[in-house]
Amino acid sequence: MNMKAIRVDLAERSYPVLVGENCLGEVERYLPSSAKRVAIVTQEEIGIDLQIEKNHKVFTIETGETAKSIDSVIALCRSWVDWGLTRSDVVIGLGGGMVTDVAAFAASIYHRGLEVVNVPTTLLGMVDAAIGGKTGVNLPEGKNLIGTFWQPKAVICDTDTLQTLPDREWRCGYGEVAKYHFLGADDMRGLSLIDTVMECVKVKTRIVAEDEREAGIRAILNYGHTLAHALELENEFALAHGEAVAVGIRYAAQVAFHMGRIGEERVAYHEEILNHYGLQTKLGERINTENIISLFFRDKKSMHGITFVLDGDLGVEPVLVHDSNILVKAMEVVQ
Repeated sequence: MNMKAIRVDLAERSYPVLVGENCLGEVERYLPSSAKRVAIVTQEEIGIDLQIEKNHKVFTIETGETAKSIDSVIALCRSWVDWGLTRSDVVIGLGGGMVTDVAAFAASIYHRGLEVVNVPTTLLGMVDAAIGGKTGVNLPEGKNLIGTFWQPKAVICDTDTLQTLPDREWRCGYGEVAKYHFLGADDMRGLSLIDTVMECVKVKTRIVAEDEREAGIRAILNYGHTLAHALELENEFALAHGEAVAVGIRYAAQVAFHMGRIGEERVAYHEEILNHYGLQTKLGERINTENIISLFFRDKKSMHGITFVLDGDLGVEPVLVHDSNILVKAMEVVQ
């Protein structure tokens, strides 16, 4: 069995991340011994049947970004009460980033918190969403505005589950993979799928270990996300997350260029990486720039004005952008 493991180092909250082929059978090993019941949260179309000896029950949530809501969380919690799930039991989030976000958030507040194991089944989930303990759901006013930090007990990434992913889901994942090229990952362009996932996980776990609750360096994991989140809201999620992130990364490079933080060569490198993963860097349509910039202020990083994660000589870092003309001008490259 081709399987690799890495540890997220968070003192008593440390946990393993497994990446490999055919490793769904490992899930049971990581369930707490105290657990009598296992609540598996998934979506119908995922269609993966986990083989678990303990008493377990499957709870499905709807698909689509609108289901990533507090209503879904309340419905889950109520059905867990009906089933008799207790604080010593465990939840498994089996699916893409939305499933692990909703399942882990519900687990974090049910009976003030019970253990969760994440089993991501999308590339986006494996390299980003399922690792690091950020959970959350959307409000009509913005993405992930309600949430908690709740570290999982373990994360099991079985790359065999990716074989049936539609093209768009691959692009979603590769939008996040591309991001890691600018956050200190080795060049992943020649790596196998397992090694690519592992390299991304390695970078993410290092950043999370340094800044668990996003007080500082962890904000760099949002590279490309400020524009991405605004585009998703502006277009009512017509753009998939990874597609929006790819455009957001290209935009961030342009903002950094206009601020004199990077030169043309570095901008070209951004395009090269995004092209390698088959990602579009243009929206192909005009957008309401004023609306987009007003949405930047709603971004959770923007505590003192518009904060962008930008590339520079010292690498990627959060930067306060005072001149909104730069933000307007940079928008030209992605339209």
